[in-house]
Parts: sequence; structure tokens; C-alpha cells
Amino acid sequence: MKINKEGYKIIGITGLICLLLGTGIYRLLSSHDNGTLVWVLVVLMLLFWFFIVAFFREPRRVKIHDADLVFSPCDGRVVVTEPVHESEYLDREMMQISIFMSITNVHMNWLPVGGVVEYFKYHPGRFLVAWHPKSSTENERTTTVVRLGDGRHVLFRQIAGLIARRIVSYMKVGERVKQNDVCGFIKFGSRIDVLLPKDSEVLVEIGDPVVGSQTPIARLKPQTK
Repeated sequence: MKINKEGYKIIGITGLICLLLGTGIYRLLSSHDNGTLVWVLVVLMLLFWFFIVAFFREPRRVKIHDADLVFSPCDGRVVVTEPVHESEYLDREMMQISIFMSITNVHMNWLPVGGVVEYFKYHPGRFLVAWHPKSSTENERTTTVVRLGDGRHVLFRQIAGLIARRIVSYMKVGERVKQNDVCGFIKFGSRIDVLLPKDSEVLVEIGDPVVGSQTPIARLKPQTK
């Protein structure tokens, strides 16, 4: 299992803490005829550490490129499909698809489309539960806008949740990016909003499970000349 680089520090620190705690528990309880309890606690700490390691797993995914499709930027479940007015950068009506990542999902993020990064901004904010409607505008988040080859735009937001307190984005304004390349990581549960041209055909429904970089969530309508 490959581990994402964003997890190296946390995995190392957590492993050291578990080792020190396990050693302390063993020394404290082993002399008091509590052997069974010692082993139970040690096993629980090992399981916790393996959970932390698994959280930062980096799965191998087939890279799919289709300019007509928008792919899910993360693993999770669809929680919103609705028209909204985007007011931060594009100032227009758009179709929003939001995906909630539970703490057990892979937390790597992928680019839903390819093109040129036209806008990027980090917003400090609150840590409401990620499925709360206000989390899109009030939580800590990043906003990225990619300009497609035909001039249209797709915006997506990485949004921190109640537990997630660390968003990592690799996006840089002016950079040309490829569809389904890794674009960032969100640590310990959260959500991503994808905002598309309003006439896009939505291919998912609320409650649908999606796989990052593999599941098409919308089809872009061909541009009329």
C-alpha cells in the first residue's frame, strides 16, 4: 500500500506516541498481574495507528481523459445537486454538485477537468459539519477555477469539516493541468463542491457513491457556434 506524502509526519508522530504509551502501560501494569489488560490496550493502540496509516493510503487509479465529462474529484457520496449563484469569482448561475467524504474514505483529491488554473484562493473560516449548507461559504476552504480549452469554467472548492482541519492544494494560477491528476488532499473528513456551467447534464443523484477520478458526475453540453 502506497502512502501519500501528506501523511508521513502525522504517521511518524502518531507511531512514536503509541510506542511511548505502550511502553509506559507495559511497565505500569505488567508488574500488577494485568497481562491481559496490557495486551488489550497495546492491540487497541496498534489498531489506531494502522487506521491512521490507512487514512493516508494512495490508491492506484486509471487516468481517464474525456473533455466532455466532469469526474468526481474525490471518493465519497453525493449530498447536493442544485443550481446556485456563484459570487466569489465568476458571478453567474451554475450547477453545483457536492460530495461528502467520510473519515473512512480515501482523502486524495483529483482534478475534475483539465485546462488552465485561472483563479485560486485560500479562505480561513469556521469548521461546521461538512454537510451543513453554510459550510460552502463559511468554513475554511480553497477555491480553484479551471478554464477549459473552449473558454468555459469549472470551479471547485475543498472544504474543511468538523474534524478536518488541514487542506492541502497543489494548484497554482497559470498552471496547465490535466484531468484526473492529483490536485490536493484533505485530512480527516470533509467535502468538495464542484460548480459547472448551468446547462451541464448531471449524471449522479443525491446519495450516490462516487470514486475519485473514476466516476463521471456530469457531462458538459457541446458549445454552439
